[in-house]
Amino acid sequence: MRPLTGGLKSPDNEHDCSFAEGTEGVLVAWGVTGANLLDQPETLLPPEPEVIAALSRTGSRGIPEVVAAHPTSPLAWATLADAAHAEGRTLESYAYARVGYHRGLDSLRKAGWRGQGPIPWSHEPNRGVLRALYALRRAAAEIGETDEVERLTAFLNGADPSVINRFEHEHTETQVIRVVTPGGGRHSSPASPPGTDPAPPTEAFVIRGDN
Repeated sequence: MRPLTGGLKSPDNEHDCSFAEGTEGVLVAWGVTGANLLDQPETLLPPEPEVIAALSRTGSRGIPEVVAAHPTSPLAWATLADAAHAEGRTLESYAYARVGYHRGLDSLRKAGWRGQGPIPWSHEPNRGVLRALYALRRAAAEIGETDEVERLTAFLNGADPSVINRFEHEHTETQVIRVVTPGGGRHSSPASPPGTDPAPPTEAFVIRGDN
């Protein structure tokens, strides 16, 4: 057998994957730079307390205002993408998630990321970027962008192999809605499914995720 070379592309479709030199058909790791990812340092993003606080106070109709106030936040864009998807607005969700993806790349680079290495879900500030990536992958699948789904799957698996499983098989909730009832009580419920009316203005989003 001849050693494999190239074969896959990075999420921006500009860079080849990396294979271990001399191996036969074994994909070692993916990296935007083309280098393998063994022993690469983790990228840990700084927290976004202002964004989390703003999202926790707002209802679904107020999320665009949070995004406008924090346009560089991948978490804000990912939340907007999730809200659009929950209301069945797939194309809008795709557009919002793509902006979140690019804002996420900007944030990663500022944190020292060079196109490769783990981006662990266990570090909570990383979750906005990972959520944006997953939201883009989800919307891409729904509009038939198969190549993009494959690239984003490779990106997510390289960042943290647990992320896709968390969303799809462990049913990790990316957000729940805290509803203030007329009697003053509160309860949490999942975001509205596609085709249903959005929740009332008294709702507030609570960002959640498993550690």
